[in-house]
Amino acid sequence: MKTNQNLYFLIILLVLSVNCKSDKKSNTEVKEILIEEIENKSNTIEIVTRSMEFQCPDTISSGWNTFIYKNLSNETHFFLMDKYPEGKTIENTLKDVVPPFEKGMDLINQGNSEKGFAEFGNLPEWFFNVVFSGGSGLIGPKNTSITTIKLEPGYYIMECYVKMPNGKFHTSMGMAKPIIVTQENSGNLPPTPDVEITISKNEGINYSGNLTKGEHIFSVYFKDQAPHEHFIGHDVNLVKLDANADLEKLEAWMNWSTPFGLKTPVPEGVTFLGGVNESPAGATGYFKATLTSGKYAFISEVPESKKKNMLKIFNISE
Repeated sequence: MKTNQNLYFLIILLVLSVNCKSDKKSNTEVKEILIEEIENKSNTIEIVTRSMEFQCPDTISSGWNTFIYKNLSNETHFFLMDKYPEGKTIENTLKDVVPPFEKGMDLINQGNSEKGFAEFGNLPEWFFNVVFSGGSGLIGPKNTSITTIKLEPGYYIMECYVKMPNGKFHTSMGMAKPIIVTQENSGNLPPTPDVEITISKNEGINYSGNLTKGEHIFSVYFKDQAPHEHFIGHDVNLVKLDANADLEKLEAWMNWSTPFGLKTPVPEGVTFLGGVNESPAGATGYFKATLTSGKYAFISEVPESKKKNMLKIFNISE
């Protein structure tokens, strides 16, 4: 990421270089194209997943950042930004956090949920000071999500804990990447939404705005945040539902703490289109999506989402 000052300096250099060259297009047209390209690159952060990795910068600016997450793989993923307590790094993750999660999940997969949940009690005390700071909601294979979140300076782990067909977390397969968020502010502003979503543990998901065909910018306001029965908080995911989609299977799949939950493949007839991942109380995140005709839902990654008013079905007409 570059500061606005550096951005304008680069623009000036490019404009000067354009004036020294001849082209079939006018100098003005070329300048506008170059400026647009620089602004687009400086105001967004691209993440690419081809298999089980995050290809993206190691260092980004603080403040508002827009992430373009290109999931080129054959599996559904997400990314979540975990802000670590001072002094803790990915080495602590591998040594202190991954083993209890893996052992606990292995026990759950074997049908011993009681011992599996007990194993999570061996997580280090510092882990409970991690601040889950937003990211992209679930995004299907060969799809792209666009998410805008505000980040404080610090050391983060970008992770995806969707599970392999054998039950192993994607974090264990390489989808845990350290990111440094610097003191330098991006200078970016959040987008203007046309659909506003609010999520609360007590009230569920509520939204206002005109859901129609076409591109929309959704805001997601986290009125509160607290762990649910599976130890993590709530988020908002947009999903398109084919005629053969089974809502009960989808709802069950959204609970990671069961053998079936978050395990590849996703339930039949379901395509995830992004959203805003778990964020602190009072935070607002944004995501962009294009709606076509058909059946959709906003759903949170929590147990019993329908009972909690965190599964909201809507239809887009022709």
